[in-house]
Amino acid sequence: MNIQQCKYSSDNLGYLVYSTSQGVAIDAGGVEEILAFVEKNNIHIKYITNTHSHYDHTSGNQALLQRTTAQFIDCRQIKSDQTIELDHEILEVFHTPGHTDDSVTFKADDFLITGDTLFNGTIGNCFTGDLNGFFQSLKRLIFLPKNTKIYGGHDYVIESMEIAKSIEKDNPHIEEYIKKYNPGLIVSTLDEELRVNSYLRFNAPAIINNLQKKNMPTNTEFARFKSIMGIY
Repeated sequence: MNIQQCKYSSDNLGYLVYSTSQGVAIDAGGVEEILAFVEKNNIHIKYITNTHSHYDHTSGNQALLQRTTAQFIDCRQIKSDQTIELDHEILEVFHTPGHTDDSVTFKADDFLITGDTLFNGTIGNCFTGDLNGFFQSLKRLIFLPKNTKIYGGHDYVIESMEIAKSIEKDNPHIEEYIKKYNPGLIVSTLDEELRVNSYLRFNAPAIINNLQKKNMPTNTEFARFKSIMGIY
């Protein structure tokens, strides 16, 4: 399974996931770039879908549907694990609520498209208000293989690392992460995220120590996550 990233607007990231001849457009707001890519590479867009239903992610849907024969998959209808078949290869889709109730993640063999659930360097806002549900969604992702590549919904890398440095000023992995930043391709591994993404580091001794200094609850993983979300 292959992936093509397309940046549009100021910081949105859309994707085409494709196999030999079939693909699925995900959050594909960069319509012209996606269409040019599929024409050049003889790929048929079989499906169009989204990581969630916020307009900045769905803005390209109508134009793509008008200019292709693709079938639309409404992310709001995905409530349990499903699969998308492309040339007999399987792309998994599972429900990861928290940022929104309809947030989903797409999983291939070695990469994830996480939308606004998990960014490269940070996580999305919990607009549902269900922090425990968001926590469970993130835990499902972080227990995947550590070499899994993360493709998020926005490029917030530099801003996120500034916040990470303010939280863990002695974390040497943050500078390494920044040096690898390529605005032309926003991607990181799950292992890298666990080294620098403060919102995933609820078990890191430095984070726990910081929370305890602020007299925040740290007795469970969820308590620590909730504390991080509350003060950072």
